[in-house]
Amino acid sequence: MIKVENINKAFKLSRQQRKEMNTNQRSIKAVDNISFECRPGRIYSLLGPNGAGKTTILRMIATILKPTSGNIYVNGFDVLAQDDKVRRQIGFLTGSTGLYHRLTPNELVKYFSDLYGVDPATFKKRKEALFTLLEMNDFAKKRIGHLSTGMKQKVSIVRTIIHDPSVVIFDEPTTGLDVITAANIIQLIRQCKDEGKTVIFSSHIMSEVDLLCDDLAIIHKGRLCYASTMEKFRQQMQSENLTEEFIRIVKNQENTVQE
Repeated sequence: MIKVENINKAFKLSRQQRKEMNTNQRSIKAVDNISFECRPGRIYSLLGPNGAGKTTILRMIATILKPTSGNIYVNGFDVLAQDDKVRRQIGFLTGSTGLYHRLTPNELVKYFSDLYGVDPATFKKRKEALFTLLEMNDFAKKRIGHLSTGMKQKVSIVRTIIHDPSVVIFDEPTTGLDVITAANIIQLIRQCKDEGKTVIFSSHIMSEVDLLCDDLAIIHKGRLCYASTMEKFRQQMQSENLTEEFIRIVKNQENTVQE
């Protein structure tokens, strides 16, 4: 369970940044008073253009960034006051996460399993299941530095969920991947839902959202444009397809801000 209540996030601007942006403002607001709730056994999508604030929101949920104001709770734990307990509840996959290139997938996943205190029998069972699902056995003993982008992403995913977290966060998990690898990852996200986990993922790809999500929020320039179930989103559509409806909502938000 994730509960986000009226969160804001502002970043201070350096003198050089103010000059480059041609502004006298000393800070910029990346997230502006956003609230939503993600429930177990459902997939929640943050949908928005690049730079909308999706990653910032996910990093605040994962305790990597602190909200400027507002509250976030993960399984009842406060991300500010109980950040250590929150981290034990979650698995967070982000595209910017580095891997140890001199290790093999076997070695790296075992290392993170040990960090989380997973017992050997449970580790073996989960690792075998995940490596089979993501078709990783053929390169399990190769050094990560020699793997393709898609293979590395699979290693990142297994590292993210080897400890069987109840809350899973995916930040644009299929960006830059081939069709087969992306399909494997989508299958894994569905499996997380079937296991009753709370799943939240960000994307700017409407087809992925259509395939996966039960609930969605559309974010643009740090503001919430829309939040409801995917079913209601389809029922209320004023455009011919989901992509056009997404664009319509974003443009309406821009016009509202300009007014």
